[in-house]
Amino acid sequence: MSEPVSVLPDMDRPAPSTAVAIAGVIASMALIAVGNGLMFSFIPVRLDAAGLPPTWAGAILTGLSAGGVVGCLATGPLVQRTGHARAFMIFSALIVLSNAAIGAVVDPVLWIAARALYGFAICGLFIVGQSWLNDAVSNAIRGRVMAAFYVAYVMGLGLGYYLLRHTDLSGAAVPLIGIAFSALSILPVGMTRLPQPPPPARATVSFVRAWRITPVGIVGMLASGGLSMMVAGFAPIHATAIGYTPTQVSTLLSALPLGTLLFQIPFGWASDRTDRRYVLILASLLSALAGMAAMGFDGAALGVVVAIYVVWSGTSESLYSLANAHANDRAEKDDLVMLSSTMLFAWSLSGTVFPAIGTALTAAYGTGSFMVVAVAIGLSFAGFVIWRTIRADQPTDAEKGAFQPLAAQVPPPVEPTPVDESTAPESGMS
Repeated sequence: MSEPVSVLPDMDRPAPSTAVAIAGVIASMALIAVGNGLMFSFIPVRLDAAGLPPTWAGAILTGLSAGGVVGCLATGPLVQRTGHARAFMIFSALIVLSNAAIGAVVDPVLWIAARALYGFAICGLFIVGQSWLNDAVSNAIRGRVMAAFYVAYVMGLGLGYYLLRHTDLSGAAVPLIGIAFSALSILPVGMTRLPQPPPPARATVSFVRAWRITPVGIVGMLASGGLSMMVAGFAPIHATAIGYTPTQVSTLLSALPLGTLLFQIPFGWASDRTDRRYVLILASLLSALAGMAAMGFDGAALGVVVAIYVVWSGTSESLYSLANAHANDRAEKDDLVMLSSTMLFAWSLSGTVFPAIGTALTAAYGTGSFMVVAVAIGLSFAGFVIWRTIRADQPTDAEKGAFQPLAAQVPPPVEPTPVDESTAPESGMS
């Protein structure tokens, strides 16, 4: 994770031991993502094979996000009580239980409950992982570290998608593989040397305080949650409904992480050198354009569809790490768990509402309705960020000079005002 001296001064780079420890947390999330990706692709295919309509798959997706909402509320107090490492292990164990329930029997009602438990646990894992890493890194490299965190997770999802084509779908093989990877994910965190942050003073969800810190970050999470669940969640549902074979569905889904490689790291690098809001605007507009292309070429040759979805997924998923880095630039250390909990709550809330809308539209207009919703989300968020960028007061040179010495050390120890978003630490690093 270290950077060349020619790019950043030494004080902006993690020490080698810290870099290895950070990699351990990232590796744990990547391992658990493999099983998660396999389960995401398995559920709609298995339901279709059982003769169940696609609305059940949409309902299960909505249940997942609803569980995430509860997880966001519960994670902060749990971290205060047990610490980051133990909380991570608890959530990994809950994912094991969720996968075991799916492997027991094909029952859509049970599966809704199981995926709600998964949503509870995965949101908890993201809150723990993100707040832990954000405590360990400086603002100057935050964009790249969070991009690497999310790239590793999405690449793990892609490997899980790919494994679907090589796994027996008729029995419990897929859930068992998911259980194995969830268990393996505990090992890197169990052995990590990354110091745990002290118990957070503020750990509960607080939209008021989070909004005062970063309106763009909160709305970015709302957009990211909606886009992620609509694109990655409904893509296998739609592909299965229009007649794609399980192998074709696996091909489509396993290609999506390529978009993450193409966009996440360059966007993270660019956001560390300019106002992150400019990169957020670019990513959301590209997402909307890709969604329009998906509507125009729906049902075309598989290669064309895959290429479009690679761009669509990559730009959409980039919003998560960009909004997260943008928000944590402005937070005090005591606010990191609260901010992560609140932002994941926003993500999960959006990821509950929009799949519910998508499920209702599927019943009325077909599975392709999700594309319209996703394009609307991308355009709306781009408009909001443009409005915030124009509205915000520009910092003076004196303000920039006073702010710069803090950028390489810790987030600024003052509480930002709602309109002071343009005084991002990266503006002093340009």
